[in-house]
Amino acid sequence: MYINMLFEHKKHLSMLENEIDALAKSLEESKIIRSIPGIGEKIAATIISETGEIERFNHPKKLVAFAGLDPSVFESGTFKGTYNRITKRGSSRLRQALYMAVKCAIRDCRKQKTTDEILPRNKRLRAFYDKKREEGKPFRVAVIACANKLLHWIYALLKNKTPFQDLT
Repeated sequence: MYINMLFEHKKHLSMLENEIDALAKSLEESKIIRSIPGIGEKIAATIISETGEIERFNHPKKLVAFAGLDPSVFESGTFKGTYNRITKRGSSRLRQALYMAVKCAIRDCRKQKTTDEILPRNKRLRAFYDKKREEGKPFRVAVIACANKLLHWIYALLKNKTPFQDLT
């Protein structure tokens, strides 16, 4: 009995996933976001569903704050805090999607199976990540900085309604 319920549940979930994919493919915003290397259909659908209309935000920093990726500031008088965390006051699903998008974008992939040349999926984001790591930033700090930059790119692309152009 429980096995049949589990199979029915899985079938219902797969139907819902197919509907979400079909809706995401029909949106212009999804095509724009998927033009960024490292972002696929599921991540693009998550980003669109969590951010909603981009016109709600009049500045990219407000979108970053909505995602909860902005640094918290600990200052009082002459004390300046040096260890600042992200606020996490926004959408946790959006943060998770951006984290996965950055990890996919900076990951190396082979250009062709016949050559041993290894290139990152998103060269601009990987260069920014490498710069942050050379500055001595830990892995997660560098990834969050890349997620911040990625949100700025998404904001600009959706505002201008243009696809991503990788300058190489």
